[in-house]
Amino acid sequence: MTSIDVLLKRNQELGEVTPGDRSSPKPSLQVAVLTCMDARIRVFELFGLLQGESHVLRNAGGVVTDDMIRSLALSQRKLGTREVLIVQHTECGLSMVTEDDFKDELESDTGLRPTWSVEAFRNVENSVRTSVERVRRSAYLPHTENVRGFVYDVKTGKLTEVQ
Repeated sequence: MTSIDVLLKRNQELGEVTPGDRSSPKPSLQVAVLTCMDARIRVFELFGLLQGESHVLRNAGGVVTDDMIRSLALSQRKLGTREVLIVQHTECGLSMVTEDDFKDELESDTGLRPTWSVEAFRNVENSVRTSVERVRRSAYLPHTENVRGFVYDVKTGKLTEVQ
């Protein structure tokens, strides 16, 4: 049985027990949460979210990239979100690589060098600050006044706001 098969079986067993409102694609709390794809971050449990309350955007590192701005622009302009919560975390894989080393590895393996940025970082707090500023400065986002960034400690579960 593959991992996908395991997930499909779990979905069948879950049925209709997921609490929340499924009546609209517009999040009822009008918030978008942008975080890392790391499997240790259980976004719905971390914030006590119910289905239908928030948009959840994930990528490597939880960094604000052009594609995240694209998603946030749609979230705000077409689906009513007004706040952005950015959550990066301790022990992130992006803090364990460098831009050039990872691009060199990909180029060596494939013969092609990526044109996109890896967004590697050494200091998670500085990375959060950069992501918050990217949201605040984006001309595509009409709601940039309520953007906050946090670091999630994967060992303790504690959230610490980054100023």
